[in-house]
Amino acid sequence: MEIGIDSFASAMYGDDELNSIDAMEQLIERIVAADKAGLDVFGIGEHHKKEFLDSVPAVILAAAAARTKNIRLMSAVTVLSTSDPVRVFQQFATLDIISKGRAEIIAGRGSATEAFPLFGYDLNDYDALFKEKLKLLIQIRDEEFVTWSGKFRPALHNQPVYPRPVQKKLPVWVGVGGTAQSFVRAGMLGLPLMVAVIGGETERFRPLVDLYRRSGAEAGFKPEELKVGLHSPGYVGDTDESAIADYYPGYIKSWNKVGRERGWPPITKAQFDAGVAPQGVLVVGGPETVAKKLKRHSEALGGIDLFTFQMDIAGLSHEQLLKSIGLIGSEVIPRLREQAG
Repeated sequence: MEIGIDSFASAMYGDDELNSIDAMEQLIERIVAADKAGLDVFGIGEHHKKEFLDSVPAVILAAAAARTKNIRLMSAVTVLSTSDPVRVFQQFATLDIISKGRAEIIAGRGSATEAFPLFGYDLNDYDALFKEKLKLLIQIRDEEFVTWSGKFRPALHNQPVYPRPVQKKLPVWVGVGGTAQSFVRAGMLGLPLMVAVIGGETERFRPLVDLYRRSGAEAGFKPEELKVGLHSPGYVGDTDESAIADYYPGYIKSWNKVGRERGWPPITKAQFDAGVAPQGVLVVGGPETVAKKLKRHSEALGGIDLFTFQMDIAGLSHEQLLKSIGLIGSEVIPRLREQAG
């Protein structure tokens, strides 16, 4: 199992708001730290809100590419429904060149919807937009000269798309939530799957992951082509007690803020405790607990190839995040390798 970090480029640490220059510099420092610590992936999300700086993830990742050597750099996710697939491909092909072949895309429909009115799209076309644009993105990846027509973009007539990436096939994952249609689509296209599980118990997604693998097999793809990733909130501290003490206050505050925006009820302490429990979604604790929980999550989903921690929306300081990244590299990853024999 590979391990990584996802970030929304938050400019908030608890009640302290940073200026955008300092927040961005600290984010790049964390990506550099993750690279040095031996993590496999660092992902940047896409939002169009005041508290986040990740409206153009490829630019942030390109800055990080110049200061890192090994870590793969991916979007998490690119809101493809409101983006032009040609420009998305060009941005990440350019990133692939700058990083010498370390760029990846996670394409999704977007759980937050602020990009739709911002770029003039109709939410009623939510799924149709993504379906059409994903197919075009894959065609651009696989063909230098593209002939294509659709509903939401002008047609292309034997049009070349440049630059071409270093990697022969630029990796494109499909980011999914909880709809069966999304799992089937990813399987039928033979694309790796990134499952965002942010609440409840991870094992409840097993039927959907099985559906993805079955759809991929029926479409003729080999098991090794059907990779599964898991993205969940998490944080590693020195001990279980210190990790929970660090994580709980900011987690409750930030998720209740999101809940007010989306009409969710407030999160209770009992719900948080259930999330931290062995079957719960929150991967929070000391290194031994986190390593055991990741192994359990992998078994619950029939094996996962990549896990990414979402850490920077719980009001944690830059120093706390850096320390957690270090613990993941020095303590969690070795334990996972030992568990795997």
